[in-house]
Amino acid sequence: MPPGQAKKWVIGRPLPQGVIFYDLPPSILVQLGPPPSHHRFVRVAQDILLIATGTGMVVDAIDNLNWEFSH
Repeated sequence: MPPGQAKKWVIGRPLPQGVIFYDLPPSILVQLGPPPSHHRFVRVAQDILLIATGTGMVVDAIDNLNWEFSH
């Protein structure tokens, strides 16, 4: 996990500016299924977050995954 990225997000709050996030690989998106309308899945460190587009609100999370992500 990059320094300073440890759990800077909280469910129910917007993802803070400066937190680096990545799109998920298509193979993982297929496993998760489509997000609800006006939401997207992103990765922060080893966590997958469901965030609301527009507000950046963290709606849900799968944290501490030990998966290898390619970015």
